[in-house]
Amino acid sequence: MKVVLFCGGLGTRIRDYSENIPKPMVPIGHQPIIRHVMQYYSDHGHNDFVLCLGYKANVIKDFFLQARPQSFTDCVVTGGGQTVEILGEPAADWRIALLDTGIWRNIGQRLWAVRKHVENEPMFLANYSDGLSDVDLDEMIERFDASGKIACFLAVRPPLTYHLVDADDAGNVREFRSSSTSDIWINGGYFIFRPEIFDYMRDGEELVLEPFTRLIAENQLLAYKYEGFWRSMDTLRDWQALQEMIESGDTPWLSTDHHNEPAPKKAVMP
Repeated sequence: MKVVLFCGGLGTRIRDYSENIPKPMVPIGHQPIIRHVMQYYSDHGHNDFVLCLGYKANVIKDFFLQARPQSFTDCVVTGGGQTVEILGEPAADWRIALLDTGIWRNIGQRLWAVRKHVENEPMFLANYSDGLSDVDLDEMIERFDASGKIACFLAVRPPLTYHLVDADDAGNVREFRSSSTSDIWINGGYFIFRPEIFDYMRDGEELVLEPFTRLIAENQLLAYKYEGFWRSMDTLRDWQALQEMIESGDTPWLSTDHHNEPAPKKAVMP
């Protein structure tokens, strides 16, 4: 199944810490977050990717054009680097379409721009490329397929805690307490679509606003609720949380085979 990855945004909430690279290229461990996302899909058997590029598209293109299998697995080098022996199972053969969809386009416009690459697919996957999860993708796809609906998104609990303040108009505090967001569901940025999604889209519209409203009106949108691991890299705090996880070898978004790999070296935010 094809996987559309949205990689063109400016990433303004984390941009102060990554001015020189696009958000999908911010490193988690020794790999950019986009490669973690792609590895998750590959672990579930989906190796055909369509990357919707925009901001600093050349940086993402250069990464994949220069990537070598030995960069991401154990290997033995002899002959001064002339011979490289890959240890273990060879990496999956990924097909990656690198498509420039413009700097200022929103998610809906980026999906529309690559529609010819997925419009003949029975179903296709899509992702914001800035969040990690261990959701059972096979089960999510199965439930969506059985529903007969046109679109599906991962609904998750935001991993946040707020300090709630109850005060009168004069500012006198009546109560101050911590509260989790356990009663809130949000869009986790993992999608499944049938090609009919394009019938619900109009020029210039954001994907999850007007098109999703039309889908809801016809009962064609499925929320796959999941309370397991999910974390989006929206802020520096999010990046630090993911970095701490990977440094400790706690990588639930990767398959068991990858869990057995040694913890990667600490990444440094550009």
